[in-house]
Amino acid sequence: MSSSGVSWKLEDHPKLPKGKTVAVVVLDGWGEANPDKYNCIHVAETPTMDSLKKGAPEKWRLVKAHGKAVGLPTEDDMGNSEVGHNALGAGRIYAQGAKLVDFALASGKIYEGEGFKYIKECFDKGTLHLIGLLSDGGVHSRLDQLQLLLKGASENCAKRIRVHILTDGRDVLDGTSVGFVETLENDLLKLQEKGVDAQIASGGGRMYVTMDRYENDWGVVKRGWDAQVLGEAPHKFRSAVEAVKKLREDPNVNDQYLPPFVIVDESGKPVGPILDGDAVVTFNFRADRMVMIAKALEYEDFDKFDRVRVPKIHYAGMLQYDGELKLPKHYLVDPPEIERTSGEYLVHNGIRTFACSETVKFGHVTFFWNGNRSGYFDASMEEYVEIPSDAGITFNVQPKMKALEIAEKARDAILSRKFDQVRVNLPNGDMVGHTGDIEATVVACKAADEAVKMILDAIEQVGGIYVVTADHGNAEDMVKRNKSGQPALDKNGNIQVLTSHTLQPVPIAIGGPGLMHGVRFRSDVPDGGLANVAATVMNLHAFIAPSDYEPTLIEVVDN
Repeated sequence: MSSSGVSWKLEDHPKLPKGKTVAVVVLDGWGEANPDKYNCIHVAETPTMDSLKKGAPEKWRLVKAHGKAVGLPTEDDMGNSEVGHNALGAGRIYAQGAKLVDFALASGKIYEGEGFKYIKECFDKGTLHLIGLLSDGGVHSRLDQLQLLLKGASENCAKRIRVHILTDGRDVLDGTSVGFVETLENDLLKLQEKGVDAQIASGGGRMYVTMDRYENDWGVVKRGWDAQVLGEAPHKFRSAVEAVKKLREDPNVNDQYLPPFVIVDESGKPVGPILDGDAVVTFNFRADRMVMIAKALEYEDFDKFDRVRVPKIHYAGMLQYDGELKLPKHYLVDPPEIERTSGEYLVHNGIRTFACSETVKFGHVTFFWNGNRSGYFDASMEEYVEIPSDAGITFNVQPKMKALEIAEKARDAILSRKFDQVRVNLPNGDMVGHTGDIEATVVACKAADEAVKMILDAIEQVGGIYVVTADHGNAEDMVKRNKSGQPALDKNGNIQVLTSHTLQPVPIAIGGPGLMHGVRFRSDVPDGGLANVAATVMNLHAFIAPSDYEPTLIEVVDN
């Protein structure tokens, strides 16, 4: 037993041999859909993944990667990399981001918590600022949650509210920003009729303002800081609806990359800069694109850019975005308590672990995989390698990204024989898929497939085992569909490109010379999802997963 009372000792699997190197490969944004010209995985040359699918049917299957299978509220909720990697690593299904917030809002507990009490201290004399993604995409935020928070805050004595919006066009269709802004303006008008001074104060596109991640480009956060805190932006408008409509007239501008703007009054003065004594809430529930702005709002010794003016505020996140950093200190909704992850169990049972990806997905094979926990479980047993992502460009410009470099690191780790598990994320299908560039996404899928081959070749050399899977769909369907499943067209007859994740299942394949004859996928877990992968991987390391884990996907059939 450990000091925490948890027994980390795993039971040995009676039929599977120990000592085999296991490669766990996560293809980000790699779902399974009908083959057509908008399925970039189908169009791309992917001989390695094709061979896994066509090789042995008992060693390839699909698993669910969205909705309730990953802890999200409904089957209409697309999966994402955060909840996907949480499920892959935890082996159990936890209520996630949106679901946690839904519970807290529906029960009213959000207004009874320490986080809300902290920001409420500013309501009497200060302004409540709400910063976040304005859409119903359900990946980072949801419009209905913002609406409920506005209503609840006003009922809990918020007299002056300013909303700083970030337009989407990534998890929802490009161009939908106008409708979302109109809806929010109407809600704020109703609050004004009740005596609450409520307005939109600033805005900008999610990929250009505020929502950078993994410290890829601090300029994105600075543009948000300038607009939201300082009230300074290159574009000034009297209303947010006017701002979005006018800025979108530029053919080179879309919702994701809308330039920053501020709303001004009749005298040209910004209506809502963040000042001393104000309260600030970042209302996104997903962590990865909120960590950087959280650091800028919270850290006294912040040095990533010149903040010019640092107001003394009460700041809270919708959730705590980094449990290890305790960032932010204050939050409105308690996070899921993900403990006893597969990674922690395996390290305690002698499994030496190597994890690698490039910057944009490094946190997913480490932080999210380990239950929203930064750092090592045992530094003597683990090595995590981050390869810097390309900065200052959109990912379709260099669609191969760092797939080759990730694969080389994994290959070297496997061939070194120093590690029992080598875990990687190949981001190409997701990150390039999000750009909506179909040709570039085809190149991205080919690059990811080549990286998989390099890793599998290394596993072949050491007599190891591979597990190839994905965290959610994206690249397999790059077009918006109508109700009959046909590509949806805009008013000009052009296809509407889909930049978001999908509701499609994802593949999982097992194999390698170290996989004992007789190991195959079970037929009695037809609704298996990502959470079932952890017990499966534990089996391949010759252990039986804890009894409360989702069941393994594999069985051993005696000859």
